[in-house]
Amino acid sequence: MTASHKNKTLATFLAAIFGGLGFHRFYLYGKKDVWAWAHVALFPLSVFAGFIEALVIGLTPDEKWDDAHNQASGRKSASGWPLAVLLVLTFAGGAVAVIAAIARTFDLLFTGGAYG
Repeated sequence: MTASHKNKTLATFLAAIFGGLGFHRFYLYGKKDVWAWAHVALFPLSVFAGFIEALVIGLTPDEKWDDAHNQASGRKSASGWPLAVLLVLTFAGGAVAVIAAIARTFDLLFTGGAYG
């Protein structure tokens, strides 16, 4: 029986959308992963970490991904355009989130939160 094949595009999607809850870590490493539970415990702080991890996972070359996660599966990864689109959307979403956080911080610092 071969080990399950870990899909890089799915792991990237889970990190981008549900990274703050550590879904990608649970998918890759299972329920015993300490860092996955740290994501759950620190949800508000780990949302940005999820965006970064999505980019790291998605930009990992397929050969290196297979060496780390799919040695026993007997299959090779072949990431295509869906992963590229997902990476662009992840980068855009992360950039919007960072800009919004910076804007809110300046709003709180300079106006006392007068704009919301």
